Amino acid sequence: MQRMTTRVLGTRQPPRCPGISAIPASAPLALAFLIMAIPAAGRAQSETAARVNAPRLQESLETLSTFGRPAGGTFADGVSRVAYSDADVAGRAYVMGLMREAGLDPHIDPAGNIIGKRAGSDPSLKPIVFGSHIDSVRNGGNFDGDVGSMGAIEAIRTLNDHHIPTRHPLEVAIWSNEEGGTHGSASLLETPGAATLNRDFYGITMRDGLRKIGGDPDRLAEVLRKPGSMCCYLELHVEQGGNLEKAGIQIGVVDGIVGIDDYAVEVKGFANHAGTTPMAGRKDALYAASYIVQAVRDVTNAMPGRQVGTVGRFEVFPDAPNVIPGRVSLSIQFRDLSESTIDSLGKAMALRVQEIARQTGTEITMTHLERARPALANKAIQSDIEASIAGLGLTAMHLPSGAGHDAQEVAKLAPMGMIFVPSIGGISHSPKELSRWPDIANGANVLLQTILRIDAKPDPK
Repeated sequence: MQRMTTRVLGTRQPPRCPGISAIPASAPLALAFLIMAIPAAGRAQSETAARVNAPRLQESLETLSTFGRPAGGTFADGVSRVAYSDADVAGRAYVMGLMREAGLDPHIDPAGNIIGKRAGSDPSLKPIVFGSHIDSVRNGGNFDGDVGSMGAIEAIRTLNDHHIPTRHPLEVAIWSNEEGGTHGSASLLETPGAATLNRDFYGITMRDGLRKIGGDPDRLAEVLRKPGSMCCYLELHVEQGGNLEKAGIQIGVVDGIVGIDDYAVEVKGFANHAGTTPMAGRKDALYAASYIVQAVRDVTNAMPGRQVGTVGRFEVFPDAPNVIPGRVSLSIQFRDLSESTIDSLGKAMALRVQEIARQTGTEITMTHLERARPALANKAIQSDIEASIAGLGLTAMHLPSGAGHDAQEVAKLAPMGMIFVPSIGGISHSPKELSRWPDIANGANVLLQTILRIDAKPDPK
């Protein structure tokens, strides 16, 4: 069972009683019992007074939003900066310019990832890697991926502004084609095959797309990294959900990225004349499929926790008003942070499908397609994030990420941590996607302080 834990971390005003922090007035009563107080502690040696330049961070995000903006549009109209598009190429060029100004000497690896490095005082240490992506969905927003990417560069610029050295090398990674399937970050683990490279992606193959953005599909093996080759990976991101905003909380400490189970369901009935076939004699595939849709909701809600179940694709054949549907094809997807919960959902759904087939006189097959396993955040990194939040006097809560991120790929190679900032209305993958500028600056400051805390200690395990 997943718990969403709300914490008030290190407020700067002393509490009335030692070790007890006040509950924010904006926190809903339902969450009040989850509030935990974390005793205020002295500043760690790794924490500095340095804070990101919030106006500069906002300016970089606003400028990035112009690449892929609809003709004649404004910031409010969002972006279509799809991977390998002309807008993607232009946006990447802008980002590389910022990285050069920050002294990162960026290069594009064969998978199209933009990598920039800042040397540490101890070259024997493994790099602390942090970043995100700048590609978008069609008609997307200005914050998904962009906040983490610009926040990472801003962290480097702030370190430079304050002449703060680090022991560890620092590495900013702007991953390619996250929205198309985390292809850039996944290339650290496995070289994509010919089928993937030749797949059409909005009018261009991945193979040609990589060449267009400066990658090299013939040298992808060079991108592979071994487990343990990084100190850790951090990613700042907008929540893409409404939990933080509803709770009135400033920062989300991510417990992990949910696993995803995908199923294909085929319902076979018998197509027949809609006017001459009596109701009692029908084998209506759509009728059976409607029960499956309801069963997904019932099965998901029957278990305690924050798991979700979705029917997102639904096709009816022959799709004619005067014919009883003879076949229906649909998808089922379950998501949860616990792999055992995902297993239980699939087993419970399979039993319901068998029952529905018997009741409706139809034949139903439910085929498991693939599973993306959950990626859990590293506990030590979570503690460093919490300590950074406390030092900044911000409020926080623990929550899982229901959306996929590059962090889930990199977590297979190194300890991982994610930082969320609120999404207004919980809206994402939409031009209406929006986060408040102070929240974004808060998130970037948490990222900065977390980097410094990790740098000052032995590497997380």
